[in-house]
Amino acid sequence: HLCTSLKKDSQFWYLYSCFMVKKSEVECLIRLFHSLVERDDVRLHNNVLDRNTFRATLHNLFGMTDDMLMKRVFFAFDKNDNCMNVKEWIKGLSVFLRGTFEEKLKFCFKVYYLNSDGYISREEIFDMLKNSLHQQSSEKETDGGIEELVEKMLKKMDYDNDGKISFAVFEKAVKEETLLLEVFGQCLPEAKVQCQQPKLVEKTF
Repeated sequence: HLCTSLKKDSQFWYLYSCFMVKKSEVECLIRLFHSLVERDDVRLHNNVLDRNTFRATLHNLFGMTDDMLMKRVFFAFDKNDNCMNVKEWIKGLSVFLRGTFEEKLKFCFKVYYLNSDGYISREEIFDMLKNSLHQQSSEKETDGGIEELVEKMLKKMDYDNDGKISFAVFEKAVKEETLLLEVFGQCLPEAKVQCQQPKLVEKTF
């Protein structure tokens, strides 16, 4: 029986001990991971997920629709090789399912910068706001209008006036006003979906 074999697997217990998810959720997430890897039309190898399959999963399970941010979420999950292994899958989804506020804060910041310099730059803010606005409206916002929004964001969040946002600055701003957590676009499931997600994952099987 798959459930029994999973619970005997050292990998199962390692993943369960590392992340804040229930045993049943670890089991279901591992099963979901392997079902995605083994799909004939995906043709993946070496027990890893590619970006397209992961993006489809974010859309189907979490209702996420922003291609740019789903791509950035993928790279926040993946540590090194443009493919996602089961450990990266469980670690990332544990933030979605059971993440603390601090974990979600760190995750969102990681999604928003992703150029390895540890800062959210003015250019990144511009690109994310432009993308987010175009997702929400059929009317195209002008670059000048978006630049004004960038200035407003920096004025609100850039406490040290250096034209970029460090994690310490992002953390301070979000703790003062929690709505700023996903200010540059959705990279977490909505609260309602997060509450329902463990049941949704289990129903996948």
